[in-house]
Amino acid sequence: MAAAAGRAGSFCSSASSPGLGAGGGPAAGFTASNNAELRAGGEEDDGQNLWSCILSEVSTRSRSKLPSGKNVLLLGEDGAGKTSLIGKLQGIEEYKKGRGMEYLYLNVHDEDRDDQTRCNVWILDGDLYHKGLLKFAMEANSLKDTLVMLVVDMSRPWTALDSLQKWASVVREHIDKLKIPPEEIKDMEQKLVRDFQEYIEPGEDFPASPQRRNTSIQEDKDDSVILPLGADTLTCNLGIPVVVVCTKCDAISVLEKEHDYRDEHFDFIQSHIRRFCLQYGAALIYTSVKENKNIDLVYRYIVQKLYGFPFNVSAAVVEKDAVFIPAGWDNDKKIGILHENFQTLKAEDSFEDIITKPPVRKFVHEKEIVAEDDQVFLMKQQSLLAKQPPTAAGRPVDASPRVPGGSPRTPNRSVTSNVASVTPIPTGSKKIDPNMKAGATSEGVLANFFNSLLSKKTGSPGGPGVGGGSPGGGGSGGGGSNLPPSAKKSGQKPVLTDVQAELDRISRKPEMVSPTTPTSPTEGEAS
Repeated sequence: MAAAAGRAGSFCSSASSPGLGAGGGPAAGFTASNNAELRAGGEEDDGQNLWSCILSEVSTRSRSKLPSGKNVLLLGEDGAGKTSLIGKLQGIEEYKKGRGMEYLYLNVHDEDRDDQTRCNVWILDGDLYHKGLLKFAMEANSLKDTLVMLVVDMSRPWTALDSLQKWASVVREHIDKLKIPPEEIKDMEQKLVRDFQEYIEPGEDFPASPQRRNTSIQEDKDDSVILPLGADTLTCNLGIPVVVVCTKCDAISVLEKEHDYRDEHFDFIQSHIRRFCLQYGAALIYTSVKENKNIDLVYRYIVQKLYGFPFNVSAAVVEKDAVFIPAGWDNDKKIGILHENFQTLKAEDSFEDIITKPPVRKFVHEKEIVAEDDQVFLMKQQSLLAKQPPTAAGRPVDASPRVPGGSPRTPNRSVTSNVASVTPIPTGSKKIDPNMKAGATSEGVLANFFNSLLSKKTGSPGGPGVGGGSPGGGGSGGGGSNLPPSAKKSGQKPVLTDVQAELDRISRKPEMVSPTTPTSPTEGEAS
């Protein structure tokens, strides 16, 4: 503004100099009194010129001031990131989301003119129930100063196209209800078409000064040749600028990992969104609040559309998560470039058939298992074991009587338990030594049996080798052929019937064995 004021002041000074010079020429032939009058008149002219310069400067500054009353309206689904986006533009990290219709503002500052103003920001809730609140944000007298921003959640791309069409129809319906003269609506639509057609790709000759375009430049563009619009371009003209902002573009990498999205899927999504933008003459910006990507670009584009600030950022379509397409740059041929990368998809495929909502995985909440204390666990096991019957070798003990050679016995079981379960021993028979183990009794029976077999081979029954031999021989023979009476009377069943018959034959012999000193197997072997 200082430069503009300087130009205005110099213009007034140069304009006043010819007047002074013209007034001083005829004063040379006047008298002294006339000269005095002329000098007084010249001072009055100087005063008038000074006031005219001041008024001109004030008028110029008033025209160059940033206009107030500009509005930005944000529409989108719940959770799309509308409030977070504006909060990031304001420099607020965490912003509390409201209900219904939220009102925020953006500070717009013009450094060269040293002027600033506030841009009103209205955020409509994602529920269609609140669409009636648009009457506070979009009024008939302020519609031409409004920019609509449609917000799309890229973490849920399957909702993108439906969301854009839904909210665009809501805006169209609200504008149709406003009592705006048809001539004014037509002028707004023509202005939007002209802005779309007059888009120029920024180059090296683009002015770097933030001054607005002059009227003369606009008149020159009116006389320039304008290319006609495409068949699908601005078919849904709202008469106000529209910007499509895709938020949460950092989720693209998540879609690739978890849902097997490929580059052709993102190109397919982008092509359909760009077709929508062509229909409404809208710009397209991919953003990420989390990664602070293209946030400043959104602000610069807003102030360029609403306040006329220059904008020298070119379109960017290389990075799939940082796309920027200004209004007027795109066309059907440029969109067709994306179709060249399709391998399994086709350009005419339906968006709903290709970009489908992934199946919902039912999350089964597993209860957290907390391990109890070791001592508590051991005490529980001890109490359980105490309630169970005693076991031997991992199996329950059978209380029914069994033969001595039946099931295996543990070493600590005494022979008294076996004695209690057998038939009573008759009088006159030999008694079993209570100190003798059960295993020893069985071994003695077997040893005596084999000794009796050996004695049968050495001599005939009743011969001198058996009954009338030498005392040592007779003793050894008798000891080898006789079995202890306890083995015969114990009631135990032998394993084989032949063994039983042999034992009965041996027990009928008249020879007696001393009850206290039973013949050992070694003595029989010595004989």
